[in-house]
Amino acid sequence: MDTNPVKSQLWASVGAYLQELQESGVDGLEMESPTALLSESAPPQPASAQIETGLKKDLPEPEPAQQHETLEQIRKNLGDCQRCKLGATRNQLVFGVGNSNARLVFVGEGPGADEDMKGEPFVGDAGRMLNRIIAAMGLQREEVYICNVVKCRPPQNRNPEKDEITTCSPFLLRQLHSIKPEVIVALGTFAAQAVLGTKEPISKLRGKFHDFHGIPLMPTYHPSYLLRTGGNSDSFWTVWDDMTQVLRLLKLPVPDKSRKK
Repeated sequence: MDTNPVKSQLWASVGAYLQELQESGVDGLEMESPTALLSESAPPQPASAQIETGLKKDLPEPEPAQQHETLEQIRKNLGDCQRCKLGATRNQLVFGVGNSNARLVFVGEGPGADEDMKGEPFVGDAGRMLNRIIAAMGLQREEVYICNVVKCRPPQNRNPEKDEITTCSPFLLRQLHSIKPEVIVALGTFAAQAVLGTKEPISKLRGKFHDFHGIPLMPTYHPSYLLRTGGNSDSFWTVWDDMTQVLRLLKLPVPDKSRKK
């Protein structure tokens, strides 16, 4: 018999919680002993390993007992969202588009003017450049999923503010948990910094995979940056190098591309 009163109290609390969940009709819950649950808990990370800002710290993993959410359920939960001040200035909420079972998800920072009018991410000039990248990978837009860190256009296309990210980012994480992609690509400095919780420039973040809640994430340049630098620029081929790594991780063929002279 365990003589530690603190541990005994924890066991009793966890056991009561699990019993309550089971009686409430939660599907897929396997009753385990409180002892097993406590013994399998991961030890706390050292302070040096914790991230001060960004989605990796702010967003907890879903509880194991939660039922799988569909994208339609998440969108319905968003509703006519007015949870932050962006709701008052947008035309349309831009949730996301693509394959709900996509192996690859692209995440941008936020909607622009074209996206705000149509209600779909990456439909303007930057969207056409993203389509070009996707096609170069041997994929179609309909095969991947595309969304943003925030779902509403910031006024004058400014960067989303911290409170707006904090309010909106749980919905992004719920989307990703629903889709369960094998790889995420963060498009541009802001998206990569917001998701990874870092202030490192995109030039240092890109070119290697980072962990995001157990999913490999590749930061790369934003399509709008490629528009400014030219379609056959060094930056375009840098993005192609990043996408080559993505394709190899997905075990997909890498199309042979020759740089134009």
